[in-house]
Amino acid sequence: MKVEKKQIDALNIELTLGIEKEDYSEIERKKFAQRRRTADFKGFRKGMVPDSLVRRVYGDQVLAESVNEVISKGLQDFIEENKLNVLGEPLGSENQPEIEWKDGNAFTFVFDIATYPEFEVEVSKEDVVNKYNISASAKDKAEMISNLKKYYEEKKEEKSDEDIEKELDERLGGEYAQQSEWRLSKDIRDHFVEKTKFDLPEAFMKRWLFEANGGKVSKEDIEKDFEGFLSDFRWQLIRTALMRKYDFKVEQKDVEDAAFGFVQYQYAMYGMGNVPAEILKDAVQNIMQDRKQIDRLVEQVEDNKVLGKLKEEITLKAKKITSEKFRELK
Repeated sequence: MKVEKKQIDALNIELTLGIEKEDYSEIERKKFAQRRRTADFKGFRKGMVPDSLVRRVYGDQVLAESVNEVISKGLQDFIEENKLNVLGEPLGSENQPEIEWKDGNAFTFVFDIATYPEFEVEVSKEDVVNKYNISASAKDKAEMISNLKKYYEEKKEEKSDEDIEKELDERLGGEYAQQSEWRLSKDIRDHFVEKTKFDLPEAFMKRWLFEANGGKVSKEDIEKDFEGFLSDFRWQLIRTALMRKYDFKVEQKDVEDAAFGFVQYQYAMYGMGNVPAEILKDAVQNIMQDRKQIDRLVEQVEDNKVLGKLKEEITLKAKKITSEKFRELK
């Protein structure tokens, strides 16, 4: 097999595979032999079907399978030999010549391959991110106090203004602390995405997203949502780089703990705070059987590890803000 590499730019490669008959003929022979052993044709005993009949019925399929096997190995060998960090997977090129699927022919296949960029993430105390201390605005507080008073009037419970204000402060303390922490994590991600500059093969990524979704997502939708996807993708690369930088690992226990926390949160959303341990354990085991759920939890664990470390390494600038102004933040 002849392999020709054309470096389009730093991140994009056009790879041409020239496949001759001798590259796929032995694979094809073995596949036909397997088909003949297992073929079930009326009037013939299994394993005794004439080779010519097997080839006439299965010829096109076996040829395609054999050539595709050669293609797959050729691509994998090229990627491994060149130690490429491939983004997504190779895509058929728009420069692909027309193929005549005929046994004995030579075939030419052209692929587009994109690779990940190389970059460094610099972290220091010079990285400054706001950490918000949220307090209820006068308007919000008055409205919430009014709602609490109505609630206790309906329940026919007597509560002093002092008790109501104390209860409100306790509720808001936890709620605002969560909102502040969520915002801090978001702002740290945005800070490093903006700061850490590197190119990405954007045209390739749009094609890859379209093909990976099997056409279920339109090209127009991909275009519309691409900036958001690009930002998330940049953060994933930065997070991976920081996992390496700090030599962080995701252990099985990390994922199980994250699954346990997720299950507890789900039950709490339905007002169920005292769920028996066995029920929680079964729910966690079910999650740990789901590959997609595990992948999501691994990302969550990586986020927590990296963001926790960044909060220690950068400068967090305390900033007071009212609940109204906090909601206005972009």
